[in-house]
Amino acid sequence: MFRRTFWFSAGAAAGVWATTKVNRKLKQLTPESLAAQAADKAIEAGHKLKDFALDVREGMVRREAELGGALGLEAPVDQDLPVQRHYAVEAAEPAHPHTYRKLPSTSNTDNSNNRNEDH
Repeated sequence: MFRRTFWFSAGAAAGVWATTKVNRKLKQLTPESLAAQAADKAIEAGHKLKDFALDVREGMVRREAELGGALGLEAPVDQDLPVQRHYAVEAAEPAHPHTYRKLPSTSNTDNSNNRNEDH
């Protein structure tokens, strides 16, 4: 009698446990839950990317300070101000966006192979 009661109770407990697990997994696979999980992962990835960018920027500032010290350049007083760049070669004339330089022609003067030309 006790064996039957034990196995009946064990089977009922296993059934309840399995049903609970399946229902929990089904709730995780609903579109709303999947969207929430994707949003959480995107936010987490954004935080990691921001931390990485801040680490890179900190390393860049530190390295620029090292190079500036080694080359004898002055460091900017305020880190929020943009750094003034010094170029080794300066342009003689400012470049204008609407100024075009004509390239030398490398094509034949005999346009017999040009299929786009009217004949």
